[in-house]
Amino acid sequence: MNKILIVEDDPSIQALLHDFLEEAGYTVAAAADGVQAIEKYTEQTFDLILLDIMLPKMDGYAVCEVIRQKSDVPVIMLTALDSEESQIKGLDLQADDYITKPFSMPVLLRKIAAVLRRSAKQKEPPQMMKYKDLILDLGAYRAYTKEGGLDLTPREFEILRERLIHQGRILTRQNLLQTLWKYEFFGEERIIDTHIKNLRKKLGAADYIETIRGVGYRIDKETEKPFIP
Repeated sequence: MNKILIVEDDPSIQALLHDFLEEAGYTVAAAADGVQAIEKYTEQTFDLILLDIMLPKMDGYAVCEVIRQKSDVPVIMLTALDSEESQIKGLDLQADDYITKPFSMPVLLRKIAAVLRRSAKQKEPPQMMKYKDLILDLGAYRAYTKEGGLDLTPREFEILRERLIHQGRILTRQNLLQTLWKYEFFGEERIIDTHIKNLRKKLGAADYIETIRGVGYRIDKETEKPFIP
């Protein structure tokens, strides 16, 4: 359930928004001024902030600026200031949307849903991963080198993916069993060695897996970011 912070100094508007959003299925918290908004934001985690501009103690522009120094949480500005200059200032502060008062509650709900969808999409994990000559297509469970595609089993692919995610870290056989088998495996943990052996044969020259004798396996951390943008 998404949690929304309402920052509004007008008690009647704050109560209306609070009740309407709760009825729509959101968890809601409220702040009546800019300082209180920063305090609540610091104390709790929110999925979206509805932010009035004309606030006591600290206006909405200043609140948005402080939040943007720490987070990319979605911010929708709600305000009676409908000039182009005011809207541009809000958008320049990286607000995700700008709604002028008076506004329609059904329209506000749809804007909130749209901003939350965009935010969720941006947080989706990358679908491609790269390490030197290796490329993993995470969605298709396929691996490639400059020589072409590799015929990996799903478990071999998962082991390789875990190694690339945790570059530079030694993963023990038990680490891999707990992560990939999730305690559903009751046999000999040396099965990991068999998978690694088969994986190395298929990787050929692109085999970057290092055996740490008596401990586990590691792929050295690359200086470049592992994900393809």
